Amino acid sequence: MDSCSYTESDKIVSLDELDRLCQKARTQNKRIIFTNGCFDLLHVGHLRSLSQAKKLGDLLIVGINNDQSVRSLKGPKRPIFPERERAELIAGFGCVDYVTIFAGQRVTELLLRLKPHVHAKGTDYTSENVPEREAVRSYGGEIAITGDPKNHSSSDILDALSEQDAE
Repeated sequence: MDSCSYTESDKIVSLDELDRLCQKARTQNKRIIFTNGCFDLLHVGHLRSLSQAKKLGDLLIVGINNDQSVRSLKGPKRPIFPERERAELIAGFGCVDYVTIFAGQRVTELLLRLKPHVHAKGTDYTSENVPEREAVRSYGGEIAITGDPKNHSSSDILDALSEQDAE
C-alpha cells in the first residue's frame, strides 16, 4: 500500500465526539494536550510547535478557528484556505491525534469542557500572557510554550508574496 495515499481523516471530530474521546483517554490514564490556532498557511513553525506539544503527553488535540473567527482575527481577506481544508492538513501530521473546528477567537469554553492536562501555545506567548491561562488554572491544568522562536508567520509570508507581486 502507498504510504502516502490520501483518505479523508477520521481525526477530524465534533466537540461532542472529542469530549467522549477525552473521557475515554482519562480512564486509560493518558495525558491530554490541547493547542489551537488558525493554521491558515502552514509553515515549519507550526510543525515544530505541534511536534513539541505532542511530546508533552499521549493525546494531542488541535482546535482550528473556523472561517468567521479567522476573518475577525486576521482581516477580511483571510482565511486563505477554508476551515475544513485547514483541519485536513493539520490532521495529516502524524503527531496530531484529533482536530476540531471551533467558533470564536478564544478556546476557553473548549478548555473548560475538555479539561486537557496541558494547554500548549506557541512562542509568541509566555505562560503569563496566554489568554486562557485563568481557565486552565481553574481546573488544575498546565500551560506550556512550544515551538521555536516566533520568526515564522503566515501573515509575514503573505506580505512577502504581496511585495513580490508589486515588483
